[in-house]
Order: sequence, then C-alpha cells, then structure tokens
Amino acid sequence: MKKSKLFLAIMTGALVISGCSAKTDQKKEENKTEQVDTSKSTKDQLKQATEAYKKYVEGQVDNLLKDTEKFAETLKAGKLDEAKKQYPLIRMAYERSEPIAESFGELDVNIDFRLADYLEENKTEEGWRGFHRIEKIMWEQNTTKGTEEYAEQLLNEVATQKITGEEEVYSHTDLYDFKANIEGAEEIFKIFKPLIEKKDSKLAKDLEEKFATINGLLDKYKTDDKNYKLYTDLSKENTKELSEAVTKLGEPLSQMGVILDEEAK
Repeated sequence: MKKSKLFLAIMTGALVISGCSAKTDQKKEENKTEQVDTSKSTKDQLKQATEAYKKYVEGQVDNLLKDTEKFAETLKAGKLDEAKKQYPLIRMAYERSEPIAESFGELDVNIDFRLADYLEENKTEEGWRGFHRIEKIMWEQNTTKGTEEYAEQLLNEVATQKITGEEEVYSHTDLYDFKANIEGAEEIFKIFKPLIEKKDSKLAKDLEEKFATINGLLDKYKTDDKNYKLYTDLSKENTKELSEAVTKLGEPLSQMGVILDEEAK
C-alpha cells in the first residue's frame, strides 16, 4: 500500500512555514490541539492556525531529536533487537511532520529517502543514508554493525536542520508510518475545524467520520497500546479496506484545501 500523501494538498497556500525551532516548552500539553478563534478575522484565524501547526511540528521535532539520540546509542551498543523495536516508533514523529519536512528538499533526502528513489536520482547507492539505510542493514544483514556512521549523520541532520509495503521495504513497519501520516493530517484538521465548520459544517462532519474510520481500521492491527502488526501480516482484504478508506478521505481533504486556499487569498 502506498503511503498516503493526500493531506499535503491542504498545506498549499494555506500554511506557509519557512522553518521551525526545536526549542519548545517541554511542559506544554503535547496532545492538546489549539483551535482557531472564529470570532477573529479570517486573516487572523489563518495566522493563528499557522502558529498552532508550527508549534505542533516543533513538538514532533523535539521528540524526534530525543528519540534519535537514544536510537543512535542503541545501535552503537549493538543491541539489534532493541533497535528494531525502536525504529518504527521513532519514525512516527518524522512522519507526523512530513508536510513540512518534505518542503526542505535535501533534508528529506538525507533523512527519509528510500533506496529506489535515491537510485532513480543518483544511479548508485553511494551517498545514500538516513532511516532507510539503517533499516536495510538491520533487517537484511541482521546486525547493527555498519549503522553507527549513518546513525550519527541522521542525528546531525535532525539536530542541525531543525526540521519538522512501499515505505518500510525491509522492516515492513508501514503501519507506523501510515498512522503517523494520518495523525499529522488530522492535527491540521483539528486546528482548522472551527473555520471549516463555519464554512461547511457537513464537510467538517464528513472529515471527522472519515478520520474515525481510518483510525478504527488501524486500531484493529495494534499489538499493544503503541505497536502494530507487520504490513506483511495483513491480508489483501485488509490492505484493500485501508486503501479504500484513504481514497474516501481524499475528496473531503481536497475540499478542505479549497476552502483554506480561498480564505487565504
């Protein structure tokens, strides 16, 4: 199943965030969504929503940096089983931030490029690095040896740049990425929800239902409160069901993007 990029459309024109600082208040409520104040002008609502989403991404970057440091230590210590458990979980913060992260070009290349995409652009594997390079070593060679250099490069990228069955081709941990992508899209919806409800209450309700459906489907494949089954454990019927849910989410997300684009003008 291809990783959903549908929600990226709602960023166009509506959210313009040139960069993020990883220095945020650690005491803030990470799971609380700040909604826009509809009593304000549309311009002020969009400004408020942009700032709210920026804070959300900053929080994800903080988590990514902290977890990547632990991941690098685990790899250096040669703890393969522990590293494999950490891998899909630490990537979720990046996936939640991907609408912003992908806008920085080389940053996404250095952190999250799959081998197939890298070879398409560079013809050889030389220079390829990031999460998926480490993933390939751990699952294909079943070792942490050789990952140390890439782990250090990955940590440097996260720290210095301050970013925010096809994806995880070796580990098959696609459902973690998929869940994080949905969370990132849903966070944007939650921030803009008052504005969307004001313009189109039926659309807002439809989006709530579609997100609930996808989250419900993903919950079926949880093995505990934070882990998921391997993508290869899903049947064709399972993957078809998820794909159809994503397709159905695409149309209301596009409509939301149109509304935000119009309001931003």
